[in-house]
Order: sequence, then C-alpha cells, then structure tokens
Amino acid sequence: MTTATTSRSDRRISPVFLGILAVTAVTGWATWTGFAEQPGVAVFLFVTAAWIVSLCLHEYAHARTALHSGDISVGAKGYLTLNPMKYTHALLSIVLPVLFVIMGGIGLPGGAVFIERNRIRGRWRHSLISAAGPLTNVLFAAVCTAPFWLHALDGVPRDFQFALAFLALLQVTAAILNFLPVPGLDGYGVIEPWLSYKIKRQVEPFAPFGLLFVFALLWVPSINTAFFDVIDAILRSLGISDFGTYCGQELYRFWQGTNEFCSVSQ
Repeated sequence: MTTATTSRSDRRISPVFLGILAVTAVTGWATWTGFAEQPGVAVFLFVTAAWIVSLCLHEYAHARTALHSGDISVGAKGYLTLNPMKYTHALLSIVLPVLFVIMGGIGLPGGAVFIERNRIRGRWRHSLISAAGPLTNVLFAAVCTAPFWLHALDGVPRDFQFALAFLALLQVTAAILNFLPVPGLDGYGVIEPWLSYKIKRQVEPFAPFGLLFVFALLWVPSINTAFFDVIDAILRSLGISDFGTYCGQELYRFWQGTNEFCSVSQ
C-alpha cells in the first residue's frame, strides 16, 4: 500500500498541461481570426488540443474526488498535476482517444488513474469517484454548447462555430459512452459498489474487454445509427445543427480536402 502523502508540489500544474492549454488558446485564436492559411489545420490543432485538455480534466476529476474521499496516494502518483504522461496508461488515456477522434469522430473514454479503493469508505464515495470523470465531460459539453443555446453566436466566425460544434459532439459521445454500465467503464464503476460480491466476482473477468465490446457494437450499422441519432438529438436540443457538426468534422479532417458544401454555406 502506498503511504505517501500529498504535498504542495504534487498539486503543481504540469508544464506539459500548460503547453497543451497554450496550443488550444493559440489555435483557437487562429481559427477565430482566420489567421491560418489553411483553416482546417487550425481547427484540427484546436479541437485535438482541447480534446486532450478535456481528457486531462476527466482524469483529474477522478483523482481529486478520490483525494477528498480518502486516497491520499494520488498526489504522489502525479495525478493532480494534470500531466497526461502520469496516467497509468498513456496509450489508452491519450493516444487511442485522439486516434478515434481522427478516424471516427467519437469521443473515446480515456483510461486511467489507479485509485486505491481500499483507502475509501462508503459506497457513495466510490460511486462519486467514478462519476466525476464523465461529469467533467458533461460540463465541458455545456461550455462548448453555451454560445448555441444562449443564442450568442452574433459575430462568431463560422469556422469557430463548426469547431465548437464538433468538439461538443466529442464531449457528448464521451459522456454517454463513459456512463454506460459496462464493466471497465465509469458507468459500471458508479453501480459496482451497490452490487453483491457474487455478481462483482462474476463480472470482474470481463472488465478489460468492456470498451472493446462497446465499440464492436458500434460497428453494427443499426446500433451505430441509433447511437448517433441520440447524439444528434441531444445536440439539436442544445442548438447545434447536424450541419454544424458535419462541417466541423469536415474541417477537422483537412487532409481530405476542402468541402465545397461547407465553404459555400459560409
């Protein structure tokens, strides 16, 4: 068992995270002002950097909630610094989510901070630790969609609107996928403390394959269509049209060339 306590240096924001935040700010400004010679490149860098920021905040929320619930070891592990390189599996936490955004426009739930659950007492605390990550995605989605549902888009450049729409889509998909009660995902972590020991023992061997199972289901055309119908309905209720998310994704994939439909519509 780790016995380290959390010091002030363990909570100092990592220069790596500050660098990613700076990239988000600069490329967001380039997207807004049209400074970039190729708008798609600016949108790609802005959305990717902002997505990584949200992944860091997702894991930070898990760790911070665990700290206040009794696991004082999270500080020594570097989880409170927002440094993505400190996660237990950088490939699952950062690389794969970014690749899935590039390939399919899906907000893949990130992997992983190791919480010493034996330090934590009370079912509600365990559930809250698991819920804290996807709730961060919900909050991030609310920020991205605020200009749309507040009808505050006057003067906002179209490319920046498209980028926000696509980023909102990623946050909504991440939140929904994370909240699924599937072993290995945060949704299962929310309900697990309330299950019997027998059920938990039976489910435990399937936890490493839960995410693979979900994405295998999403390859089924009918399930994929139903899933994105739900996503589109949520976004439309928040003021984001299918056109906005479509053009945001088209701009993001700048290597495929300019989409005349989105360009003409500006």
